[in-house]
Amino acid sequence: MSTFYVQMKDRARGNVTVPMVLWSIVMAAVLFLHEARWGVRSDVVWSGVGATLLFGAYLGWRRRVAAVFVAPIISWMFAWIPLLIASMIRDGFLRGFFAGVFWVTIGWMLIAFLEFVGLFFSSLVVRAIRPGGRGRGPDVVVFGPNER
Repeated sequence: MSTFYVQMKDRARGNVTVPMVLWSIVMAAVLFLHEARWGVRSDVVWSGVGATLLFGAYLGWRRRVAAVFVAPIISWMFAWIPLLIASMIRDGFLRGFFAGVFWVTIGWMLIAFLEFVGLFFSSLVVRAIRPGGRGRGPDVVVFGPNER
């Protein structure tokens, strides 16, 4: 009987769960401030854009570009209740509740798309200019039955 070995190299550079949660909390705060209309609107928006671009750059540096597909969903999970509360602060309890539910469900598609675009392009740019690319050799090494 012959044996077959496959050795895979890990290219990902660590876990990005903690930075993703921190970014999601920052984005929840930014969206709360924007929806409740507290603070200067342009400063609030630009702080959210900056946080998104920095997190995207971090993902690109760590070679975790695929995480940008999950990040808007995690951000939505953290921002759901703060957005609902901010809408109720702005529009009153009953009207704000229904407007908040609408914006949290339907309007989130636009927010998630904008977050995805910012994360994706900033992570791709940083990953493209990051030194130490694929010079390490193949990602998968296959040993045949008579090789070891």
